Amino acid sequence: MPVPFSVAVELQRRLGFAPPNRVLSAVLGEIFSSRTAVASSFGPESAVLLHLVAEIDAATPVLFVDTGRHFRETLEYRDLLINHLGLRDVRSVGPSAEDVARLDADFSRATWDPDGCCAFRKIAPLKQALSGFDAWVTGRKRFQARTRLDLPVFEHDGDHVKINPLASWTLNDISDYVAVHRLPPHPLAIRGYPSIGCAPCTSTVRDGESRRAGRWRGSEKTECGIHRSPSYQPEKSSP
Repeated sequence: MPVPFSVAVELQRRLGFAPPNRVLSAVLGEIFSSRTAVASSFGPESAVLLHLVAEIDAATPVLFVDTGRHFRETLEYRDLLINHLGLRDVRSVGPSAEDVARLDADFSRATWDPDGCCAFRKIAPLKQALSGFDAWVTGRKRFQARTRLDLPVFEHDGDHVKINPLASWTLNDISDYVAVHRLPPHPLAIRGYPSIGCAPCTSTVRDGESRRAGRWRGSEKTECGIHRSPSYQPEKSSP
């Protein structure tokens, strides 16, 4: 049963300006408890949220969308953080072999239909994985993109309460937290990849560019679509 929109409104009123550890303690404790999942890309900034979660409850379910197109370094970093933080319930979700064969048999869809590629490789698997939860936690922050400037700590996605405990954090806040807690960096972050998605749609960022300039370079696409409703579902077709 979907969680009422009013729940997100009330939580934003009560905890919308609370520090991340207070938000997470409340959400993982008395409010939603085991009915909460964390969605993580295991990207360059992911260690901060995962460390905060692990300090409260390392058995919290963490959902990683394994699209089948990740950099090898991201998969290695995922495994490193699982061990480093003692995460006990990381679940890899992704498209079925049947969907890959039907929708992207030659693995070219990202080049001519990135929205469709994201829809079946990312959005659909995560939506299915979230079906058993009332709330989910993301690591999104307002500084990351123009589309996130007004990001609240609590929002509603139609079915769940979505929680962004780091919404107000700056890049300096992230860097300071990483340094204080000696969290391991993503191996690609020091090679010019401040924002990392699937390998075919991620490139290095040049001096003076925004941190997400390397995502879907050369197109108007700025988000994979996980955090907005997809405009369509891909059908079997060719460019």
